[in-house]
Amino acid sequence: MRDYGFSPAQQDEIWRRWRDGESFNAMGRTLGAPIHHVRRFLAQSGGVHQTPQRRSTRHLTAVEREEISPGIAAGMPARQLATRLGRASSTISREIARNGGREHYRAGPADAQAYARARRPKPAKPARHPALRAAVEAKPALCWSPEQISGWLRRHHPHEPGMRISHEAIYLSLFDPRRRHAIGRTLTRRLRTARPIRQPKAARRPSGRGVLRDMVPLSARPAEADDRTVPGHGEGDLVMGSRPSAIATLVERTSRYTRLAATRSGHQESERSCFCRICQRTGRGFRMPAGWYALERAPGGRGRADRVRSGSG
Repeated sequence: MRDYGFSPAQQDEIWRRWRDGESFNAMGRTLGAPIHHVRRFLAQSGGVHQTPQRRSTRHLTAVEREEISPGIAAGMPARQLATRLGRASSTISREIARNGGREHYRAGPADAQAYARARRPKPAKPARHPALRAAVEAKPALCWSPEQISGWLRRHHPHEPGMRISHEAIYLSLFDPRRRHAIGRTLTRRLRTARPIRQPKAARRPSGRGVLRDMVPLSARPAEADDRTVPGHGEGDLVMGSRPSAIATLVERTSRYTRLAATRSGHQESERSCFCRICQRTGRGFRMPAGWYALERAPGGRGRADRVRSGSG
């Protein structure tokens, strides 16, 4: 894996901040590195942290295996060897049995085989089951999520263990380059987010962008607007399309009469102009929407009367 000029300590810091949900910009500023270096460093592993392999302290070590080999040659039983090493007798028995028995046990090959058995990741299940791989690869074309694929397989193949896979295993097969032979990585484009790199499970830290402060909830609107008995009140909304296009909608709450206006951006100033234009064209006495009136009163917004009459500015 290419380091892109990051030291091991910086790499660990990048992964820690990535798990915490920091953005590329924030990580680049903190580390004093170009943003594209941070992005490429994470993208080369698909956003999956590849931790180096370490031996667990619960497993037998090479030194202990060197003790077992001469003990077997001396005719010591497994229980006596276990007492000598401070291990369970079943652990020693399994160690001897899985490495050729008493006649063929050798410490060096036994240690190498134990290391190979512990390597991660193991061959992915789709790579070992062609039918499972075909079923998994067919569903993203229908815009199915990995959770839906996993649930569908569980319901339609309840008695076939080879046709079962978790959604987490599907995500790893898609994003982890070490599992590239399991599922084609091009299928990441078929995901609903179409992202080429896996996002951390932690939520992104709020940056303040796209957040309307001190909003007044719809529950605070007048009772006459809430029960739809008095005509003239409208509900405003914004339908976003391919940016920067959007459509502002205004629905009269009593008659459900709907007016539309196109806007080239989703900015508050542009939406305000669209709603005012709709109200002016609709006629006298049409009220600004209650939700939009709350936006007008937000910090930075210009105060405006809640009734916009035809011909007014």
